[in-house]
Amino acid sequence: MPSSSDTSPADRPASDAAGPLAGLKVVEMGQLIAGPFAGKTLGDFGAEVIKIEATGSGDPLRNWRLLQDGSSVWWQVQSRNKRSIALDLRQAEGQDIARRLVAEADVLIENFRPGTLEAWGMDYATLSRDNPGLVMLRISGYGQTGPYRDLPGFGAIGEAMGGLRHLTGEPGRVPVRCGVSIGDTLAALHGAIGVLTALYHRHVHGGRGQVIDVALHEAVFNVMESLLPEYSAFGVVREPAGSALPGIAPSNAYRCHDGVVLVSGNGDSIFRRLMQVIGRPDLGADPALADNAGRVERVEEIDAAIGAWTGGLAVDEVLQRLAAARVPAGKVYTARDIAEDPHYRAREMVLRQTTRSGRELDVPGIVPKLLGTPGRLRSPAPGLGDDTDVVLRELGLTADQIAALHARGIVAGPAQPAGSAAAASGAGEPPAASAPPA
Repeated sequence: MPSSSDTSPADRPASDAAGPLAGLKVVEMGQLIAGPFAGKTLGDFGAEVIKIEATGSGDPLRNWRLLQDGSSVWWQVQSRNKRSIALDLRQAEGQDIARRLVAEADVLIENFRPGTLEAWGMDYATLSRDNPGLVMLRISGYGQTGPYRDLPGFGAIGEAMGGLRHLTGEPGRVPVRCGVSIGDTLAALHGAIGVLTALYHRHVHGGRGQVIDVALHEAVFNVMESLLPEYSAFGVVREPAGSALPGIAPSNAYRCHDGVVLVSGNGDSIFRRLMQVIGRPDLGADPALADNAGRVERVEEIDAAIGAWTGGLAVDEVLQRLAAARVPAGKVYTARDIAEDPHYRAREMVLRQTTRSGRELDVPGIVPKLLGTPGRLRSPAPGLGDDTDVVLRELGLTADQIAALHARGIVAGPAQPAGSAAAASGAGEPPAASAPPA
């Protein structure tokens, strides 16, 4: 199984060792999910990511969900391939150190509430005077402009305002959460795309950077397919449909006697093969069901026929029969299914990572898969302030200067933890782009 020290097969070219983004320097000032996920994405492909955390407490994600050796296992995924500097950004000297770090960076990532960086004298106009090539990713609930910009916005609110939450769940029931912080993650991925696009523009068109303004609800709205044009053209408000795919048939979840399978038999020829498998060739040969429009009109009849067939079989038997007929189908996976699945293992989507405390931990692999210069796990998630002194020395500070900063609670590291006063000073206002624990 791949490990954190060597996740690439031996036959991959040596040129991929550092990653395709090697040499790119990123300062991450966000916390929790959206900003840090964008930083993780860049770090997985070789960027040097320096994460600025609050002295004393650090990123709250360190303590979210299940803990092992005092640290969240989620943190191990979100913060791999990063270095941590613990810095009090509410003090002028802390802000000065942050500005010095940003002056040497290609990218700054932040997901504080709009106006927070401006209050610290770290607006883009100021930062870009010293670093005109700086690309600044700003992720917030509602964006940096508009009448809602100052409202607190968490991932769940972005999912609701973006139109997703209304569609998630069963008809006539209260909308449900999809199970993960999808609004934050979508914003992070849009942010990473924006960073790479801006870096390309900087490289090709003149060397200047720019600001990328990502709003949570806009990132969600961007993946809502035909939701708006259907309303614009027909006045139709799409409604929740449970496990079905509205307007496309048959595509639904069906109960077996030991679980649930998803079946997508909505292609014309696929539908005919599916009907043969379930013993309903009459439906497959029905001219009225030859195309999707006709099948949508009789979707309840078709779903009932499929459900009657699956209900008497085990999930594995259903999947085997449908695979033999080339009908797309799949099991609803749990974490155990993923961990034990040979396809996940074969494609290096379950990696073994050694944590800072020496534990072995299975973590998600790296996507997308670049076959020439793939990403890899280069280092485990850091402890709070693990790299504070090293980063400060790289900035040119002397040992005496670093010791003085520790003494005044401006910075903190594992050997010199901040006192209670420093612990009370966070790294800014609660971020706008974060979601409640999954």
